[in-house]
Amino acid sequence: MELNLNRVDYLQVGVTSQKTMRLLPALGRKATQKVVVADQDGVITCFGMKKGDAVPVFKTLPGQKISRLELGGALGTPQEKIFVAAGSEVRGFTKKGKQFLSFEANLTESIKAMYVSGADLFVCASYIYNHYCDCKDQDYYLSGDKINDIVCLPVENLGRITPVLACQDRVLRVLQGSDLMYDIEVPGPASVLELNNRDGGSQGGEILYGTSDGKLGLLRLTDTSPVHIWEVANEKKRGGVLCIDSFDIIGDGVKEILVGRDDGTVEVYGLDSSNEPVLRFEHKSKTLSESVTSIQGGCVGKESFEEVLTATYTGWLTGLTSEPQHKEAGPGEEIKMSRETQNKIAALRAELEQLQIKVLQEREKYQQSSQSSKAVSAVPVFSINDKFTLCQDDASYSLTLEVQTAIDNVLLQSDVPIDLLDVDKNSAVVSFSECDSEPNGNFLLATYRCQANTTRLELKIRSIEGQYGTLQAYVTPRLQPKTCQVRRYQIKPLSLHQRTHTIDHDRPMNTLTLTGQFSFAEIHSWVVFCLPEVPEKTPAGDSVTFDFQNTFLDTQLECTYSKCEANFKSDNISTISILKDVLSKEATKRKINLNISYDINEESVNHTLKMIHPKLEYQLLLAKKVQLIDALKELQVHEGNVDFLIPEYRSILEEASRLLEEYKKQPAHLERLYGMITDLFIDKFKFKGQNVKTKVPLLLEILDNYELNSLVEFFDSA
Repeated sequence: MELNLNRVDYLQVGVTSQKTMRLLPALGRKATQKVVVADQDGVITCFGMKKGDAVPVFKTLPGQKISRLELGGALGTPQEKIFVAAGSEVRGFTKKGKQFLSFEANLTESIKAMYVSGADLFVCASYIYNHYCDCKDQDYYLSGDKINDIVCLPVENLGRITPVLACQDRVLRVLQGSDLMYDIEVPGPASVLELNNRDGGSQGGEILYGTSDGKLGLLRLTDTSPVHIWEVANEKKRGGVLCIDSFDIIGDGVKEILVGRDDGTVEVYGLDSSNEPVLRFEHKSKTLSESVTSIQGGCVGKESFEEVLTATYTGWLTGLTSEPQHKEAGPGEEIKMSRETQNKIAALRAELEQLQIKVLQEREKYQQSSQSSKAVSAVPVFSINDKFTLCQDDASYSLTLEVQTAIDNVLLQSDVPIDLLDVDKNSAVVSFSECDSEPNGNFLLATYRCQANTTRLELKIRSIEGQYGTLQAYVTPRLQPKTCQVRRYQIKPLSLHQRTHTIDHDRPMNTLTLTGQFSFAEIHSWVVFCLPEVPEKTPAGDSVTFDFQNTFLDTQLECTYSKCEANFKSDNISTISILKDVLSKEATKRKINLNISYDINEESVNHTLKMIHPKLEYQLLLAKKVQLIDALKELQVHEGNVDFLIPEYRSILEEASRLLEEYKKQPAHLERLYGMITDLFIDKFKFKGQNVKTKVPLLLEILDNYELNSLVEFFDSA
């Protein structure tokens, strides 16, 4: 069934955090619902719609930034009590706005996630989970990585409390009391959790999850192990999932899944006959491409018309309603505008005129004050929502910058060599400045000039492993007086590695062993410095093991370390070489003597070359095809008919646009693979105490006439 939804804007509040908007339960079956939303100014706003206008129910005074908003109440009754988390405090309000609870959770940091179930309150800081019942301490758990969200399976169905934590290390942790019952690996860093069907499904154990790299999935939790029901990959390269809800928008008695993403996309998924998700509706506003921080299905604007209500980062509350927003007239017909619509247009025009007059008055006032001798220029404050994440699909980093006002320009500066990749969604004009890398360590200076009303900019970069440093983004919004904020991002030595929880122990592995007078916290800080996706907090216990996979080559790395000893195993010699160089440098800085030993497996070199082989072969073939396109097109122009060409050449002509687009999207891909093979060659002999840099030109010759067996022979005989 085709779904037609039309956009309508209701209200704008301050900048909002994830999951800070809810719809209060409806009083009647088809009645409109009140909306409650909290922003980073600490203001809670509750409003309803009356004759097309937002009518306030209550509004609180500004205060500390609100990070979460949840609805609660006694089990089995309408969930209409409002709970907000601000700092380490949880406050409760009635639906009329009267405060009935102020509870200090006594956490050393702000609450990041919260869930309410009857008398039970669950709050999470970055790594700490706390459970309170009637505001009394019950359970406590220290997570191995950052907690992004929490949900609790319905107590009514299961008869016990079962919290589930969504963690940054691609794991959902299922708790029982203060203990970990089991954990579940998911295909990306889980950013949001919701109960399927709002009640956990028929058995109460079904959980929807969304990941920061855009994947969506459904799990069924049992007493012993989870069941993965389905997963939706992010094939269209949409943004990360920030919010999920279940609601019957079609009206067929089955709830659809509503999804809000950080690139402004809203999706509605239905289930087909085999209970697999099918995309029924997708909305991506070109004028408002900002993060969708909250999503709810309900009835807001008009009775009997269901809609998808969203809250965005900059505070816009926007509905996608099933109510028709326009009428079409046939030939010779006239459409009369209703009195209500006429009044609404007149009110909007009057409001616009008042705003224009106010802007002119304030501008004149500012001009006069700036010319006086007592003028004081205040730097405007603005908030930036930024995200720097490794994308597994193309082994690149995605940098997303979102500002509450329009962006004028963004300057990127890097002291490490990186490539900037094309992003289809990016309409900004980029210009590069010449860099003098030798004295200043400047490898990149690029300016992105944004079009009018751009509040969100997405950039893609690709780094080179072994070369590490800092990427800086200078963000300048369209504000007067001119101001700028700087954001810094670390490019780590093994930047293309991501956390995994299963590795193949049958691969030929190289081992690096470090011993010395270093503490557990010191060796952990060195691993944090070298690798992404490692929790900054030192893990609990005496030792820890982290597994990684290279997103570009699929090689593996296992890190096991404790006080005074560390072991690193990898099937790629270059990974071991980078770790050896960086860790010895870090130890030297701290004046710690290290005993370094290594065990090199000769078979691992051929194994790595075979892993590179399909990628290199594909890129060489792509480059050859692209070189032929111009000549074949010229032949086509002269001859008209190209049926005489062999099928291979005809297919190149047919796929010319796709080949060119793919080649353009992967700049320096071939050079990157050449560089990795060269590093592998140098590192292999470096561990034997030989310098083979003089043989690199011979290696490049072999690569230009690439054939796997001849390359392997060269590595063996050199």
